[in-house]
Amino acid sequence: MHTQKPQHRIDVLEHGRDRDGNEHSTDRRLFMQLHVFSGCRNTRPLIEQLEASRLKPAVLYQDLNHPRGIGLLTMSEDPADFVTLVRPFLNGGPFGALTLRPEFTMLGRSYASGYEPDVEDWLIGRPQRTALNPDWPWAVWYPLRRTGAFNAQPQNVQQSILREHGGVGRLYGQQDLAHDIRLACHGIDTNDNEFVIGLVGKELHPLSHLVQRMRRTRQTSEFMQQMGPFFVGRALWRSPMV
Repeated sequence: MHTQKPQHRIDVLEHGRDRDGNEHSTDRRLFMQLHVFSGCRNTRPLIEQLEASRLKPAVLYQDLNHPRGIGLLTMSEDPADFVTLVRPFLNGGPFGALTLRPEFTMLGRSYASGYEPDVEDWLIGRPQRTALNPDWPWAVWYPLRRTGAFNAQPQNVQQSILREHGGVGRLYGQQDLAHDIRLACHGIDTNDNEFVIGLVGKELHPLSHLVQRMRRTRQTSEFMQQMGPFFVGRALWRSPMV
């Protein structure tokens, strides 16, 4: 009699590891979406619409590079909220009168590398605290895609490249110069990007300085196919942190 071989079970959980080496797993993650609009001459009606809505947490940015541009960052653990809550919200009221700039739309999900000691805080708490921190009004958001050659590297080489890149970011964070939000967007980005990066901080210059410094890492100098477009904004309104 023919017996079917057991199939390998696909693991879609996020994994972390505490300081004692114990693995912790979760199926929770945070989705974050940025929409950018033009045609805004008065931001007060937008703020009033946001304050009266259920779109929390959220951040409203003034676009540095467009005199009538604004950006709206929303986030949820349930991606359906972007269809059932965000979509009708943006089609009504003052937001409905604005013109969407779809080339700046970004959507990504938080992810774990497998070594985070508090994996749920890394996935849910940290990205929200970073985006909503009232002391860090400046933000630079951009998507990126690595070359296929990176994925062809042996795992130990990939890890070395990522450690170099991540180490630079940690130095800026430790000095309160720049703080990052890293999101994966495989298969959910219009232009086939792989990641969405958000850099936030007190001042704009250190964010630009970090991007410049990252150009010297092996990941960016050898294995980066595309970065951008870059949205640069300053927070005008944000939900309170809870």
